[in-house]
Amino acid sequence: MKRIDERDTMFARMGYKKDSEQYKDYYKRNPHKKQIDDDLRALPNICGEGTATFHPLHSPFADAGFRFLSDIKKYVEGEVNDNKVEAPAQEMTKKIKKLSKYLGAKLVGIAKMKEYHFYSHRGRNPESYGEKVNEFHKYGIVFAVEMDRHMINRAPQCEEVIAVTKGYVDAAIIGMWISYYIRELGYRARNHMDGNYLVIAPLVAQEAGLGEIGRNGILITKEYGQRIRLGVVTTDIPLIVDQREDFGIKEFCKICNKCSKTCPGKAIPHGDMELIDGVMRWKINQEQCYGVWRRIGTDCGVCLSTCPFSQEVSLDLIDKMKNSEESMKRILKEYEEKHGIRPYIREPLDLLK
Repeated sequence: MKRIDERDTMFARMGYKKDSEQYKDYYKRNPHKKQIDDDLRALPNICGEGTATFHPLHSPFADAGFRFLSDIKKYVEGEVNDNKVEAPAQEMTKKIKKLSKYLGAKLVGIAKMKEYHFYSHRGRNPESYGEKVNEFHKYGIVFAVEMDRHMINRAPQCEEVIAVTKGYVDAAIIGMWISYYIRELGYRARNHMDGNYLVIAPLVAQEAGLGEIGRNGILITKEYGQRIRLGVVTTDIPLIVDQREDFGIKEFCKICNKCSKTCPGKAIPHGDMELIDGVMRWKINQEQCYGVWRRIGTDCGVCLSTCPFSQEVSLDLIDKMKNSEESMKRILKEYEEKHGIRPYIREPLDLLK
């Protein structure tokens, strides 16, 4: 599988200030993306005045969370204690999983890291723009925090982006504590968090058995569907890896298609998977997706709430799904009887009243 260049992601591209060295370099190499990116940059910022969901009291709450994340992202790496503690793999695996859950993680898995789990080059931060990612830790501790269902079901309103921001903050804090802990034990560890990733978190989570990536490119877990945010700590401390699990999501997504039907930006493909960089998968149009974010003023989240698995599907039905199209049809039928095309709570949940 071809490695992804972080410079090509929308978050990186939107950070290239006009006439900066990063801007000049990127659009010299990608002139076909310059006009669409300039047009997107001209739109109001997410949570900004002029967007459809802007609220002078609520929107800054999400902004505050992302500002906090920006302030702490420099602490993802640190000094390693010279006094290494003996850490048997089985014991450390159990301990790290228990500690992660104690700190608030709902799901935790261990992946054996592969080269394609890492970005090829960095692009998000000006000081590291263009740097090759060539230091690979052996293991990835990946954990999921749950996002509140009633908040996500208000997507694309402001409640959704507040829930997403909280998810990123929760994941960042868990990752910080676990990475600091491992370094105290005398082993290398790096926290991968919003604004400072070297890894593609959904790929690591899929490898660790937390879920499968669906039609919209987002991880689907059995327990929470897509109502999760992911954190990853990479490390060289000895650990026992978990097994990747295929529970039938690809086949389910082929017959469901709800996320592509409800996507406001028509960014999620309707058709079959394609061979992309050596892998059969679906690929969203990230420019169309991100354009909706800038116009609405939140990170949308409609596809998160639309996914049937985000609405508490019976685990018994999920476990039968891989070998039973009937189970898939029953999941869809029960979902449609309860929610129609998708659940949507219109009434605002005024957390700041």
